[in-house]
Parts: sequence; C-alpha cells; structure tokens
Amino acid sequence: MTSYTKEDVIYKAYQPEDFAAVIALGNHVHGDNYLDDKQVQYLFDAGHKNGINASLVAYLGDKLVGFRLTQAAEQWTIDEWCSPDLWGFPISDVCYFKCNTVDETYRGLGIGSALLKRSIEQAKLQGAKAGLAHIWRASPGNSAFKYFSKCGGELVKDHPNRWQGWFDSHGYMCPVCGEFCTCTAAEMMIKF
Repeated sequence: MTSYTKEDVIYKAYQPEDFAAVIALGNHVHGDNYLDDKQVQYLFDAGHKNGINASLVAYLGDKLVGFRLTQAAEQWTIDEWCSPDLWGFPISDVCYFKCNTVDETYRGLGIGSALLKRSIEQAKLQGAKAGLAHIWRASPGNSAFKYFSKCGGELVKDHPNRWQGWFDSHGYMCPVCGEFCTCTAAEMMIKF
C-alpha cells in the first residue's frame, strides 16, 4: 500500500458527484442501509444555508476516504433524542453533525478532525453558534466519544436504544447488534 501523509488529503465541499462513494463508505463503516440515495440528497440539501455548504468530503487521489455531513441550523428535525432545554442555545443557533466517517485504512492522518474543523468554519458562516451530534457509544473502544470530546464536544445526555427502530424504517443493520440495535447515543454539543 502507498504511504500517505496528511498533506496528501484533499478537502472539498460535498457535491452530488460524491453521493455514490459517500453511500458506499458510510454503509461499510456504519452498517448496511445507513445511507441511501434519498438520504444523501436530503443531507446535501440540508447542509446548505445562505449559499454556504457545511458538509465536506476528503479524498486521496480519486478515492473518497472520509466525509462530514452537517445539517445547517433550522434545517434538521428536533426529535425525542434531542434535549434542547439542556443546550444553552436556541434551536435556531444549532447545526447538526449527522456523521463523520473515515475509511479505517486512512485513520491516523487527522482526517476526521480536519473535516470537523472545516465544517464548523462553514456552519459559523451560516450563522450557527453550536453543533449537536449523536455519538455512537459502541464504536470500538468508545473511540467516537473520545474523538468528539477531544474536539470540544460536551455530553448533554445519553440515549439508550437510539437506533432501535431503524431496521424497520430504513432496513439498517447495526454492525454490533444486527437488526435490533440497542446501542446508546451520546447527545453531544460543541460550542463555537
């Protein structure tokens, strides 16, 4: 395998030509049916506000190696897994970090952190003052929680069984639990 450095990684705004590769990588990392055509189009549209795109992709040559899909403030749904009364910010000031995904072969190059940093810069330009995410507690060694905490994320609340109904609604297969997901999501916030 060719050896890469962080200087070799190209970051750019998420575009429709990235959809197929984003679906493939997202489903490989997060489980079957995590993303589909309809979902990536929705997330693409929801990432735009005031002419600014808050979602990004990372490439090494022609290969997609990571992505950060971010929904602009007021362009995502507050559901039962959200605790706006605990945020300290009005809903209108909070964007949503849907997912940060890096191909495991290329982890260690700072891709995830660079994607988050760039996404925050774009979200701030859109007018956001904070970003919310639901972090997968079942990631190997709880690495997703550790990573998001290191990037400034603060725990708002844990939500057991966050993705439990996704098999029925999306056909989602959790890579840990299978059809009946019992994984906990850490609702976390980064203040800008």
